[in-house]
Amino acid sequence: MWVTFPIIDNSQSALQQVQRRSSFAKSYHAVVVIHGVLTGSDSMELISNRIQEMHPGTQVFNTVRFAGWSSLEPMWRQVEEVGEDILSIGAAFPEGIHLIGYSQGGLLARAILQRFPDHNVRNFISLSSPQAGQYGTRFLRLFFPDLVCETAYELFYSKVGQHTSVGNYWNDPYHQELYFKYSKFLPYVNNEKVNRTTFKTGLTKLNRMILIGGPDDGVISPWQSSQFGYYNKNGTIVEARDRTIYQNDLIGLKTLDKQTKLEFITVPGVPHYEWHKNVSIVDQFLLPYLD
Repeated sequence: MWVTFPIIDNSQSALQQVQRRSSFAKSYHAVVVIHGVLTGSDSMELISNRIQEMHPGTQVFNTVRFAGWSSLEPMWRQVEEVGEDILSIGAAFPEGIHLIGYSQGGLLARAILQRFPDHNVRNFISLSSPQAGQYGTRFLRLFFPDLVCETAYELFYSKVGQHTSVGNYWNDPYHQELYFKYSKFLPYVNNEKVNRTTFKTGLTKLNRMILIGGPDDGVISPWQSSQFGYYNKNGTIVEARDRTIYQNDLIGLKTLDKQTKLEFITVPGVPHYEWHKNVSIVDQFLLPYLD
């Protein structure tokens, strides 16, 4: 369908904390929130606080792992560590939990669902995340000031580049041979190289997948990547339903769509750094899916 954690204390394990919290009154399913690149849990506090304000009694877990520069650690490393936390939280809430990921955190969350298909996540919300990859350097210039799209592949499609999270989902439409040869993350979670049935199972078991993005994002490039759309080899945007990943149902997008469990929400007028700081976005497009 198309339409236009309080912070975990590092001194305690995730399981200890969720066991303590699960003893509280439960009127809504617990929610796990994952931040974006070069930020931390503090950047997601508006979302966490608003959920608790509007849905009193909700247990919200705002992950503190891989904050700041550590968010550039390889994606698989982040998947393993944050994924174990999510499994621990889910074990304490057997009735199921919800998962929200912003920017890089949304792609990380999606990969966790695939890597750990025994999860009990009910609804997954991807908030302006590069689900189909990234081919834009606006935010990368914070740490690669001279980087341009045309030559970024020389860095990212190398052993050094693949030690960065961004390199793991850099998807150069003009150098696809190098992408498939060197990328250690995105073509695998997309089942484009090795077809893992469990990677599909982890998504098709969801009650709902909600993909949120918009044309004024300015960072996720193309912005349609937030909804699995992407450039073809000629630089033309191909919408999600016309891409191989959907048509061949590589990760279950088509299955979810046919079951009316896949939603594409397009919101104009929202720049990338405002999605997680906009109360209206939370109220209109997040809260309705957090039962």
